Amino acid sequence: MNHFFAYLFRMKHIKRWGLMRNASEENLEEHTLEVALLAHALASIRRDVLGIPCDPERVAAAAMFHDASEILTGDLPTPVKYMTAELTGAYREIEHAAEEKLLSFLPQELCGTYRTLFALAHDPEVYPLVKAADRLAAYIKCVEELKSGNAEFRRAAEQTMASIRAMELPELTYFLAHFLPSFELTLDEMGLLE
Repeated sequence: MNHFFAYLFRMKHIKRWGLMRNASEENLEEHTLEVALLAHALASIRRDVLGIPCDPERVAAAAMFHDASEILTGDLPTPVKYMTAELTGAYREIEHAAEEKLLSFLPQELCGTYRTLFALAHDPEVYPLVKAADRLAAYIKCVEELKSGNAEFRRAAEQTMASIRAMELPELTYFLAHFLPSFELTLDEMGLLE
């Protein structure tokens, strides 16, 4: 009996934003899908708009597994994760150990495939897009919380947007200009019901 997929399906039980009061709870499964969608979008912008070779499906696959270790570790709040260089390094070791533990729940014939997917998120060509998508998903969560009247996310939104702008990725700049404004609108304002 192999437990790998049963563990992956437990993503829905891992709560995110543990230090914050949430108007709408977010779990790891929701976050992972959003990051994969955004990573695919950023990779598509890179390829189709900017004309830079990129494989959106490869980037999306990496994003699907970018936080898989949190199934075993839980979601460590960002301020804690990056408090010191030592703590960040220690947490990366814990994440790697958790990934290896997850891989141990696979038949040997499949370990290579999923080890590659876990490693892909750290590939120098893929990592910036997955990281950008991760931050973008966090910012969109902040926007949604602020739309719900939850001022608890105001500072997180400011800090997250500053970190997004600091990345200086043309794909992100394009997304921010062409797609992000819609997230601040209501369904009526987007015109679906007209």
